Amino acid sequence: MTAGTTAPGRARINARTLRTDRWWVQPAVTVLVLVAFIIYATVRAFANGDYYAAPYISPFYSPCLAANCVPGSSEVHLLGSWWALSPALLILVFPLGFRLTCYYYRKAYYRGFWASPPACAVAEPHGKYTGERRFPLVLNNLHRYFFYIGLVFNVILTYDAVIAFRDADGNWGHMGMGTLVLLANAALLWLYSLSCHSCRHAMGGRLTHFSKHPVRYKAWTLVSRLNTRHMLFAWLSLFGVALADLYVALVASGALLDVKFF
Repeated sequence: MTAGTTAPGRARINARTLRTDRWWVQPAVTVLVLVAFIIYATVRAFANGDYYAAPYISPFYSPCLAANCVPGSSEVHLLGSWWALSPALLILVFPLGFRLTCYYYRKAYYRGFWASPPACAVAEPHGKYTGERRFPLVLNNLHRYFFYIGLVFNVILTYDAVIAFRDADGNWGHMGMGTLVLLANAALLWLYSLSCHSCRHAMGGRLTHFSKHPVRYKAWTLVSRLNTRHMLFAWLSLFGVALADLYVALVASGALLDVKFF
């Protein structure tokens, strides 16, 4: 398939596009935000520290499965002593895989990074388009599997938010600002996951007659409503998980004092 500004079926105009608005702002902002998040997540992953301030644990490091985890952050050490690197390097592979293969983020980085196309009614500069049939973009077909794995992490982060109602000694009845931060992070991640196109397909896909499956139809309609705001939940959850990690890091390092409500 021939594409790009030199495609034979394109209108005979010299300009790249006839749009006069600032169409390049949105892809530029997308690039800046995603690059900033990647840099922040990479730095925090290799930092291997300031990720636990009882009872709060950073979402980047949960569940902490390595033997070198900060004492108290985890009681499960499935990896033994052979893993000497940061535990976050094991965790972030899956949520990042889910986001990178997400239908919305594909649109975001296709437009922002590959300029394919950079905006509506703006021809892409590439002379050839192969879609997602070749490496590495063919890996986007793994999205549905990352979706199911992501649900497991959502359950874990929800558990982290629940135990954040305990104090540093393990007694229930505590609530601080960190508790609210972790609760908000878990809620946003659930909204992002449940509004996913793969979730919508899991609810109502491969059904010939909705009338024969009323429960799945009801679930499909609810997910469809969330799906209309998938872009919003994608961005909110991205900022939410970064802010949750930052808050825990600041409290763990002593740079910020956690506000305790009771």
